[in-house]
Amino acid sequence: MKLVIAPDSFKGSASAQEVAKALADGFMIALSNAEFDLVPMADGGEGTVEALVAATNGKVITKRVTGPLGEPVDAFFGILGDNETAVIEMAAAAGLNLVPPEKRNPLVTTTYGIGELIKAALDNGCKQIIVGIGGSATNDGGAGAAQALGAKLLDEKGNEIGFGGSELGKLAKIEISQLDSRLKETKILVACDVTNPLTGPNGASAVYGPQKGATPEMVKLLDENLRHYAEIIRRDLGIDVENVPGAGAAGGLGAGLMAFCQAKLKRGVEIVIQAVRLDERVQKADLVITGEGKLDFQTGFGKVPHGVAQVAKRYDKPVVAIVGQLGEGWQKCREWGIDACFAITNRPMDEKEAMTQTLALLRQTAEELGWLLRALICRFSRALCKASSS
Repeated sequence: MKLVIAPDSFKGSASAQEVAKALADGFMIALSNAEFDLVPMADGGEGTVEALVAATNGKVITKRVTGPLGEPVDAFFGILGDNETAVIEMAAAAGLNLVPPEKRNPLVTTTYGIGELIKAALDNGCKQIIVGIGGSATNDGGAGAAQALGAKLLDEKGNEIGFGGSELGKLAKIEISQLDSRLKETKILVACDVTNPLTGPNGASAVYGPQKGATPEMVKLLDENLRHYAEIIRRDLGIDVENVPGAGAAGGLGAGLMAFCQAKLKRGVEIVIQAVRLDERVQKADLVITGEGKLDFQTGFGKVPHGVAQVAKRYDKPVVAIVGQLGEGWQKCREWGIDACFAITNRPMDEKEAMTQTLALLRQTAEELGWLLRALICRFSRALCKASSS
């Protein structure tokens, strides 16, 4: 019997790699002769680098880059096992977690460090770069990243504009003659699970600006500046990014990567599924195990268990989800291709207590499910033997 174990992380308590190993350890007690293929998963957000590196036997590289406030920060990116694919988490270089609450101001924060990480991936010979863009502190439309990669964003006097969303209003001309030429030969995929355009009431500034520290007055200015930025991109680069679904993701980084790097936006879990060759691995499985911290109606919007189940159903493989808790709408799991769900708590406990015992509870739940599978397998084997002898 072969099990593919492909969970997401349990946010705040265990990484996807730790979850996968704990589940395998539990199943192994009852199914000692089974074969296990551990495939840590992610959806493009926090933990994507760790999950993809672990699933492909890759490596993590640290790099000092320009942080969101223009000061140096120690960031990281991953190179997958093929040695040609890099994976970057925006939060590592331009994340809201890098900015103290009292300093959050999208008028000044920059994505310059993202461009530096992309350049470092190119320096390492990568031909494909995956960029997860969750958790940003910025609203500069990816202008900083473009500058780090060699684009010239000039004001009316021919001077380079500064960092932050406030500077976009000064933009008069874009020159890309010095843009890193290696980008033309590189495939860049942006893990994007939102459909917001760059500007307008559903755009980057209006929807996400306030959580980054923007006041209503700042939101209006940022939106006007992004609209101006889009107009200059349209005029100088011949690319219309303003109303593309997902262009407003991460303060407009989606738009910037499309404009300057010819990036393609794609659902995060779909990118991860492709990167870890999940289809190929699931085809060889008898049972697929997935999971996440909380399975509820939002899971169906493209989270890891939903994505894993969709792959499994293509090959008619049964899917079991082992989760921290079952939330509102979890019963829809059958519609998504998940055959059964199990929450790991084994007695009344609050969320804080459960999170401190996550790995032990995962092992215990997997062990009990393993004993059930073993009993069923033995029962069916005896029935088949009896039927064949008669």
